[in-house]
Amino acid sequence: MSNAPVDHGRRRFLTIATSVVGGVGAIGVAVPFIASWNPSERAKQAGAAVSADISKLEPGQLIRVEWRGKPVWIVKRTEQMLAQLAETEDRLRDPGSEVEQQPTYAQNRHRSIKPEILVAVGICTHLGCSPTYLPDDFAAQTEGIRSGFFCPCHGSKFDMAGRVFQGVPAPANLVIPPYMYVDDNTILIGEDEGTV
Repeated sequence: MSNAPVDHGRRRFLTIATSVVGGVGAIGVAVPFIASWNPSERAKQAGAAVSADISKLEPGQLIRVEWRGKPVWIVKRTEQMLAQLAETEDRLRDPGSEVEQQPTYAQNRHRSIKPEILVAVGICTHLGCSPTYLPDDFAAQTEGIRSGFFCPCHGSKFDMAGRVFQGVPAPANLVIPPYMYVDDNTILIGEDEGTV
């Protein structure tokens, strides 16, 4: 052991320097660890909102967009299609959309924000098949109803609001995703006024 006097200034400097280096090392380990908790860019994109231009959508026309790996239908309903919505209610399983398959703003007869535009996930609620849009040929599937969606896999039928008919395998109406109008010609699917 040395009898040399203790240099308290040097000891304090070494203690502070060691603490700083240790703190930087802890931060260097913590930052990547905490960042790993965040979803990847790919995961963010898979759930990201999707915009759709409806400026050229004609009455009776359906366009498809993909959101979260699912087909989303956007249909511009005609006056006749809208009038049929009231005519089908006595044949529907859930005409009032009481089962939660849509945001509250779409819990109405037309299941949409604007009556003429339907936005729905194009997947049958039975086994996940994709129904066929029949704008003029639905009467062959359901007597007296001209337009609707028919799932050829197991025979489920939906009206032009995506409401399921009674007596078919599908247990619920088509899902209405959250959506909002950015302007008169653009719909943002995946976000609504409550999530922005």
